[in-house]
Amino acid sequence: MSPSPIVDNIAEIPASALAYIGDAVYEIQMRMHYLLPPRTAKQYHQLVVCQVRAEQQAKLLEQLDLTEFESDLVKRGRNAAGSVPRKVDPKIYQKATGLEALIGYLYLTDRDRLDQIFTQILSHIDTPASP
Repeated sequence: MSPSPIVDNIAEIPASALAYIGDAVYEIQMRMHYLLPPRTAKQYHQLVVCQVRAEQQAKLLEQLDLTEFESDLVKRGRNAAGSVPRKVDPKIYQKATGLEALIGYLYLTDRDRLDQIFTQILSHIDTPASP
């Protein structure tokens, strides 16, 4: 994919909207990661839920090798985190939102870099043995 922007005026998109898109992109990437070997729907669900939890996203964010621009974008996304679920530490939730904002931004602007980020993320995920 080309690094040309998919959306014009990306600067007008709020960080919360980038995180909204990033959340969906991140979840589908995790679903694709666990497609093989075949599993039951319940097993797929359990594996993906473990990866899309704020705690796991925050942990994975710490492992990424980001550019200065990407780090700034994560901070912008972190600061845009809305209301925090009661069961999640606010700092953890903010980090996860920052990661999602980065993923949303890269999805809209630079799919090649997004692929590099997901390669880094997936290298830090334990893949369970087949059922």
